[in-house]
Amino acid sequence: MLNVIFTKMENQVVQEAKDIEKTSQEDHLLQSSGPHSLVGSPQLDQKEDCTSKIIAPERNGNQINTLQEEAQIECVEMKNGTVIVCTEDDMESDHFFDPAGHVDRNREENVNVEEIVGQILEEVVITVAREAELQKGENGTAETPLQSQTTIKCIQTNGILEESLQVGGSSSLTDGKSVPDCDVQETEPSVPPPVNAKFSHILQKDAFLVFRSLCKLSMKPLSHGPPDPKSHELRSKIISLQLLLSVLQNAGPVFKTNEMFINAIKQYLCVALSKNGVSSVPDVFELSLAIFLTLLSHFKIHLKMQIEVFFKEIFLNILETSTSTFEHKWMVIQTLTRICADAQCVVDIYVNYDCDLNAANIFERLVSDLSKIAQGRSGQELGMTPLQELSLRKKGLECLVSILKCMVEWSKDLYINPNLQSNLGQEKSSDQDTSESKRAEATRRRGSTNSFDSTVSSGVGSVGAQTSAADDPEQFEVLKQQKDIIEQGIDLFNRKPKRGIQYLQEQGMLGTTAEDIAQFLQQEERLDTNQVGEFLGENSKFNKEVMYAYVDQLDFCEKDFVSALRIYLEGFRLPGEAQKIDRLMEKFAARYLECNQGQTLFTSADTAYVLAYSIIMLTTDLHSPQIKNKMTKEQYIKMNRGIHDSKDLPGEYLSSIYDEIAGKKITMKETKEFSMTPKSTKPNVATEKQRKLLYNLEMEQMAKTAKVLMEAVSHAQAPFTSATHLEHVRPMFKLAWTPLLAAFSVGLQDCDDPDVDFLCLEGIRCAIRIACIFGMQIERDAYVQALARFTLLTASSGITEMKQKNIDTIKTLITVAHTDGNYLGNSWHEILKCISQLELAQLIGTGVKTKYISGSLRGKDGFTGNSGTGGEEFLGLSTFGTVDKKQIASIQESVGETSSQSVIVAVDRIFTGSTRLDGNAIVDFVHWLCVVSMDELSSPHNPRMFSLQKIVEISYYNMGRIRLQWSRIWEVIGDHFNKVGCNPSEDLAIFAVDSLRQLSMKFLEKGELANFRFQKDFLRPFEHIMKRNRSPTIKDMVIRCIAQMVNSQASNIRSGWKNIFSVFHHAASDHDEPIVELAFQTTGHIILDIFKKHFPAAIDSFQDAVKCLSEFVCNAAFPDVSMEAIRLIRHCATYVSERPQVLKEYTSDDMNVVPGDRVWVRGWFPILFELSCIINRCKLDIRTRGLTVMFEIIKSYGQTFEKHWWQDLFRIIFRIFDNMKLPEQQTEKSEWMTTTCNHALYAICDVFTQFYEILNQILLDDIIAQLHWCVQQDNEQLARSGTNCLENVVILNGQKFSPFVWDKTCDCMLNMFKTTIPHVLLAWRPAGIEEDSSEKGSDLEVDMQSVCSAERNASEKGQSQFSQVSTTSDEIWKYKQNAKMSDRKLFAALLIKCVVQLELIQTIDNIVFFPATSKKEDAETMAAVQRDLITSEVHIDTEDQGMYQYMTAQQIFKLLDCLLESHSFAKAFNSNNEQRTILWRAGFKGKSKPNLLKQETSSLACCLRILFRMYTDETRRDSWNNVQKLLLKTCCEALAYFITLTSESHREAWTNLLILFLTKTLRISDKKFKIHAAAYYPFLCEIVQFDLIPELRVVLRKFFFRIGIVFQICHPVEHPKEETT
Repeated sequence: MLNVIFTKMENQVVQEAKDIEKTSQEDHLLQSSGPHSLVGSPQLDQKEDCTSKIIAPERNGNQINTLQEEAQIECVEMKNGTVIVCTEDDMESDHFFDPAGHVDRNREENVNVEEIVGQILEEVVITVAREAELQKGENGTAETPLQSQTTIKCIQTNGILEESLQVGGSSSLTDGKSVPDCDVQETEPSVPPPVNAKFSHILQKDAFLVFRSLCKLSMKPLSHGPPDPKSHELRSKIISLQLLLSVLQNAGPVFKTNEMFINAIKQYLCVALSKNGVSSVPDVFELSLAIFLTLLSHFKIHLKMQIEVFFKEIFLNILETSTSTFEHKWMVIQTLTRICADAQCVVDIYVNYDCDLNAANIFERLVSDLSKIAQGRSGQELGMTPLQELSLRKKGLECLVSILKCMVEWSKDLYINPNLQSNLGQEKSSDQDTSESKRAEATRRRGSTNSFDSTVSSGVGSVGAQTSAADDPEQFEVLKQQKDIIEQGIDLFNRKPKRGIQYLQEQGMLGTTAEDIAQFLQQEERLDTNQVGEFLGENSKFNKEVMYAYVDQLDFCEKDFVSALRIYLEGFRLPGEAQKIDRLMEKFAARYLECNQGQTLFTSADTAYVLAYSIIMLTTDLHSPQIKNKMTKEQYIKMNRGIHDSKDLPGEYLSSIYDEIAGKKITMKETKEFSMTPKSTKPNVATEKQRKLLYNLEMEQMAKTAKVLMEAVSHAQAPFTSATHLEHVRPMFKLAWTPLLAAFSVGLQDCDDPDVDFLCLEGIRCAIRIACIFGMQIERDAYVQALARFTLLTASSGITEMKQKNIDTIKTLITVAHTDGNYLGNSWHEILKCISQLELAQLIGTGVKTKYISGSLRGKDGFTGNSGTGGEEFLGLSTFGTVDKKQIASIQESVGETSSQSVIVAVDRIFTGSTRLDGNAIVDFVHWLCVVSMDELSSPHNPRMFSLQKIVEISYYNMGRIRLQWSRIWEVIGDHFNKVGCNPSEDLAIFAVDSLRQLSMKFLEKGELANFRFQKDFLRPFEHIMKRNRSPTIKDMVIRCIAQMVNSQASNIRSGWKNIFSVFHHAASDHDEPIVELAFQTTGHIILDIFKKHFPAAIDSFQDAVKCLSEFVCNAAFPDVSMEAIRLIRHCATYVSERPQVLKEYTSDDMNVVPGDRVWVRGWFPILFELSCIINRCKLDIRTRGLTVMFEIIKSYGQTFEKHWWQDLFRIIFRIFDNMKLPEQQTEKSEWMTTTCNHALYAICDVFTQFYEILNQILLDDIIAQLHWCVQQDNEQLARSGTNCLENVVILNGQKFSPFVWDKTCDCMLNMFKTTIPHVLLAWRPAGIEEDSSEKGSDLEVDMQSVCSAERNASEKGQSQFSQVSTTSDEIWKYKQNAKMSDRKLFAALLIKCVVQLELIQTIDNIVFFPATSKKEDAETMAAVQRDLITSEVHIDTEDQGMYQYMTAQQIFKLLDCLLESHSFAKAFNSNNEQRTILWRAGFKGKSKPNLLKQETSSLACCLRILFRMYTDETRRDSWNNVQKLLLKTCCEALAYFITLTSESHREAWTNLLILFLTKTLRISDKKFKIHAAAYYPFLCEIVQFDLIPELRVVLRKFFFRIGIVFQICHPVEHPKEETT
């Protein structure tokens, strides 16, 4: 019948909705057909007004129709709009509706159930009737305006005039003065509803009254003592609760949404549940839990604060208290199991409570309590049997796993299963984009449909959307952070109040004023009341301000004194110090009088202060168990005498105070009082009876506190948020992961029950999934490490202790690797480490490697001394000493299941499934696999290659990935192969190289497009191994692998050529002949054959090829290879020459190189540069060949070179002459200059001459500078070559020289002369002889610099070798020896300079007159003199081939200056007999005294030739005057010098010079001769007295004879003889 009432109510609303819809349609038709309208109809207006609120939301859903159909099927039949209700007889009394609305026959065990139901219904009817009559009687009296306002009439369709239910009156559940026993019947709680709360139909009112009556009925107290199952009270309570459960489970949309019913649930049902929820009767308790579940499912959006009270004060307290019975805990945890299975509910609990600043952390506390239960804590304290404890643990674990499954379910749209991906892994960035889009989509469609349990659904219709708050994850996260800060501050306050307040202020959660702090102390119930009292009672200024503000915020108006004092002291506990109490009471008295200024009891605040103090003392006296002699009323009155301004307060007043305090002590708020009792106290209960008694007391206190809190929030409105966002799971898991991990770890460690193990592993798996999805690395790593630890594969305990749960753990770990691989990151390390050790366990289990059991390195106690991580140490197997066959067999049996086919296949799936990992995950996977492989290989006793083989396998599997991903993978794998390939163990290195070869062959088959570098990266390990591994076997293997690649895959190789040539480059410098021969053979094959076919593909590595050949050339151990390599370099030049277009078109990373220069940069330059390197590095025969080939290439292909290429080229060539690159040893340096530099110098000049037109403008200065450098070197051959080359360059190209070039050339020669004049010869003194420093010129300092440094170095060496205190004769002798050595070096350098001077003089002569012309002329002149034919002109065939005709007078005068300066120096030296003697004695230049006679005479002779040539040249008439002056001056000085000579040999040296001078003078015209003869005549007269050779005398005779003729002293006489001859 009860269901009929509520179903009828719902159907009535549905019918009204249909009627309204029908009426609106008719109205629409009338409006469209004519002007008639029913707008003014009062019935429709009322109906719309009364039902719009209820009907409107329900139109949006299909829930009404469903419920309507169900109702029609069960008990209601709709006919023509008339409701026909089935009679009570038509329904069986034991039919109740389950949540789905279907009939469920639950037969009562009691045979009198019909009678009980009848009695209950009769009571309900009587109660409803009585309330109606009472209300009718009240309505018959005069109505107050308020009643008239709240009584709103609604005209229903059935014509009944109905007054809306008025819940008036001031009675309340707490209105009784005191409730000594919680089982006493409470008075009716009645609260005025809002004005707009009303019923639209009498049926709704009936339903409300029935519902309220059932709530009251369920609160009827039971009789004292043990409950009697057959008692009427208990049975009626159970039946009423069952009926309420049925009503709630079958509630329709009206009941769920109408505000009156919601208020009824808050005010009646929740209060009733707060009492029945702590009932000691299991049936009552269980029904209360079922009702709570239904409320949580259907009404949680309206009952936010009530649900908090249920959780915080009842359920969780029952779980936490150590005295609660197993039955209660079991029923609570059964209920929590259903709650935890609903994803929406779990997330809603976190969002609405843990993220609410004013709510308790329900989710956090729930997880913590469940974790403790799952860990089996407090099992002994409860007196449970082991089976009960295990069952409870299982349920706790089940709840925790359900919570995690809810989180996984909630965030499932973010999860990407790698095994479902059709393509090879994508990059993480794209994954993140996909995740974000999925997350947004999931957020849009996330609702309550994700719950795991369909019976616990949280769907609340569309009203929920109106009343719930917006779901903003970021906002909730901020709130949660603020809440954590506040809780941290409260925790600090409860230990140190000032520190807590300071912390909250620093975090911005608390104001700095005294009022802010006072408000915080007053409103925050979690503060320790002791600390609040201590803080308020402190004597500091600020504490006093806070205390004053605290008291001023209290309102004592219209309160009696004791009530005010109770209000004052319910917020904190009074401190123990009297002075603090004094200050608190003083302020209280002042505040009380301030609020009650109209009272006449107290004349001053002093009276109130003393009285308050006395009340405190009375409370302590009467209610303290330590005080046995209690104060009497008379003693109390006596104690207060004279406090009222020296008068007494009324005795009746004091007596009433005494009675009140005696009846009820002054305490804190009940909620605070209960919250302050420590939950963790675990009293030692001696007997079961004591435990039950203690539990009853606790339950009583719980019920009391819950009831007070429930009534306090019965009218409060709190917004409830229905969570929709996926992001909530992250902070939820962040909060819960630690207790969850503790629960699962303890379960796996302590318990061998398969169900517990399964739940723990399932929980860990879900936790890892959540941590992975949200990228929580620390949490993920912690769970994976825990899982790895329980496999016992990495534990020190060893696999000998392995049980079934450890095998299951291994399988779970493998499953995690398979399903969550995309997210594991660093956790792959633990997983792969376990897999590695699993392979070892499988080997042991199958008996393959029993040697791992016995171990190879044992200490005395059987323990290994090595703590490495590479092999058996992981498994704890090294802890065995001598192991017999039985032990081996038992060990193999314990690990045998690890070798099962399912495990092996699952492990293989991890590696084969690596192709489905995304771009970042595969890199992490490969990285940690390489790390584990290194651990395996680094085992000192038994290195394994399991992981190395797997690396090769996954390389094959993943080779099909996009190149961007593959390059990242290979970066890791390649580095690993580098290390393994350089392993000291040849077996490992050979395996690595062979694996590389196989992978490379496979990779090269794919080919490569232009400008990519994947092959280069792939083949780099070969290069590394070749460079670092010193084993000839490995090197030979690498060469052979590369050779095989070249022979089989040459057409596919692109960027890999660089690595190939790099490997051969390293091989080229080896000292092992087979390695060098094999490498060179393959290189030759590449250069001669492959380049011919695939040259365009190898352009990028062309430079490397040439460099490789250069390295072969420079290996001095194999000269034949060197020569052949130079030939191959020459062959490379033909490729560049024949295919320049290919080089021009090739584009690579040198895009900044213009196409025209690519031939040079990629072709010619590498060849010529490497040849120059060969010249600089190799021995004489090799470098000579290299030099020849280099200049041969330049001469052969130079015509194709661009102008700016030549500049680069000569920079390379001039490196041959670089001082910094020359050998340090003097002998090698000398050989180098004599051979290579000399050869190169001539070759340079040849090239310059051949390509003069191009090189003239850009390289002339460089050529001149290089020649100048050669002349300055301390190598006679090179210096001679420098002058010779200068001579050749000028003679061969002088005809093409411009005046500017001639100027440069002449300046060069002038500089050469100046820098090579040996001025030191005139100033040198041997060591020890003092000399005037002023006589030394700057040239001396320059030339002596090297000498001084040599002396200094020598002396430093001497000092370091012989550290003696005093100067000994040995040191003096050594100093002299060093000085002699430096003198020899100096003399050698000076001698070379003298030679250079002669060479330069000869060079000028050859340039001006062509080589050998002067010698021929001297010979012809001498012959003419001897024949006495002096006056006839001497003509030489080559005299016109000289450069004289191309030079200007100015340029010639520069050369003359050089010659004259050289002549002057030589003359000065030859005249300084003393200096020559010093030098001779010092060992300069042989056995005779040094002289510069040849320089003296040849420089003057050249000078005279040039002057006389200019003097007789008709084309240079404009210079004759200058020439004549210079000639006269020079000749006069020369003659004057000759006269002064005393040495016969010196005069003989001048003979040819005098003949030249005289014959040249004789051949000039008479006019000119007259001028010269006049000047020379006195000198010639002096010369006559010397003993002259006949030829000179003949010339003198001719000269004097011509003087006579020219000056007309005599007439010419013809000599027939002379003419005939």
